Amino acid sequence: MINSFLANYFIPHGHCYLWKTGLVGLHTSSDALISLAYFLIPLELIYIVKKRQDIPFDWVFMLFSSFIICCGITHVMEIWTLWHPNYWLSGYLKAVTAVVSLCTAWVVVELIPKVLAIPSPEQLKRANLALENEIKERKQIQEKLSQLTSELEERVQQRTAELERANKLLQQENKERSLAEEALRQSEYRLQQKAEELAITLQELQQAEAQLVQSEKMTSLGQMVAGIAHEINNPINFIYANIPPINEYTKNFLELIELYQKHYPQPVAEIAEKIEEIELDFIAKDVGKIVNSIKIGSERIRGIIKSLRTFSRLDESEKKEIEIHEGIDSTLMLLQHRIKENSHCSAIEIIKNYGELPLVECYASKINQVLMNIFSNAIDALEEKQRKMKANTEYNSLEANFSPRIEISTNVVENTWVQIEITDNGIGISPDVCQKIYDPFYTTKPVGYGTGLGLAISYQIINNEHRGILTCVSELEKETKFIIKIPLNTSKKKVNNFCS
Repeated sequence: MINSFLANYFIPHGHCYLWKTGLVGLHTSSDALISLAYFLIPLELIYIVKKRQDIPFDWVFMLFSSFIICCGITHVMEIWTLWHPNYWLSGYLKAVTAVVSLCTAWVVVELIPKVLAIPSPEQLKRANLALENEIKERKQIQEKLSQLTSELEERVQQRTAELERANKLLQQENKERSLAEEALRQSEYRLQQKAEELAITLQELQQAEAQLVQSEKMTSLGQMVAGIAHEINNPINFIYANIPPINEYTKNFLELIELYQKHYPQPVAEIAEKIEEIELDFIAKDVGKIVNSIKIGSERIRGIIKSLRTFSRLDESEKKEIEIHEGIDSTLMLLQHRIKENSHCSAIEIIKNYGELPLVECYASKINQVLMNIFSNAIDALEEKQRKMKANTEYNSLEANFSPRIEISTNVVENTWVQIEITDNGIGISPDVCQKIYDPFYTTKPVGYGTGLGLAISYQIINNEHRGILTCVSELEKETKFIIKIPLNTSKKKVNNFCS
């Protein structure tokens, strides 16, 4: 069927014109202009119907539009068959046009009585004249009613004057009573306002007290961390500095023993027994591993000490330019005991997508506090999800391939902001809870597991102290993303925080 539509074994229509350029161009341009007109007319009809919603039988315009478009398509096919002999397709399109044309003609025939039933302008003129006469009669009646109304109003005014005189005494009594009631209401209102002000003041004091306690805790923690780091740093540096000479001395002793074994291969019996007792060959192989293990352990301790000092930053109470990635890494170092596999959670995968960041002007210790709060909440969410998976077999079957992860991305936005995105695939946050997470004392954790101040303080640090944006984007049971945006110059921005 499709092959017959597209059959090309006929002779193109252009052969009938002997491919005369002028004749072919004449027919082509004429059919093209006719098609253009046929396509423009329906658009004009549709425009009229859209603009004049009161026109009756607007669907007839649509039917005429379909008929005219089909006619336009037949003229397009006339141009097409000049070079492509698809006459079957052209014939079927003409048949469709014929059917649409007959339907249009039939509908118009049925529509003729309805159109003829529409009132003529003369009939409308007579109806308007009758309405005008009726309006005149009503105006006359209205004038008479107005006269009667004015007379009635005079009588009512007289009666009203009498009633007003009678009511003056009653109004005086009511006025005195109203004054007493108003004084009582104002007194009650003032008392209520004072009670509300006291309640608000008490709440603000409680919030301020809780924030001061939390701030003092973080300060004490920072001082303790800095003190521990300082006290451990000196002995570990002593150990680390002595590893190279110990390693060198050990190599020298082993080389000396090898020389003795080379030149005195047959030691006395007592020395031979001692060599066998202490397993000299094993010691020679293992001592290097021991020294290397001590070196790796001391380097690990030095890294932890560096992270502790970076996190506390007690010597950086003023704003200064810092490396954001260094703060993120130091915070993650302090949370390694929770990131590693434990009884509550599998090992958490940390994915770092660090961009090229300039130095950022901020309060370093407070930014680290925000990072600590967000990372801790992310780990809590991942542990909670795995507890649910263990307790619920159906939940577990749906998440058989679940792998806990935290993804960190950093980049510069609009050459003005440094953006930090922290995403976890934990339990997520519902929309109603997401709107409250920055409220002081609001927490979804059980009693004893959270104060509800972590994100509230983070909000204050980012919004008020750094003039940035803290955003939470979450989908329940899927993932939670916190977006921190800090201006490169925190003294030039002032924006609001939000949660979505």
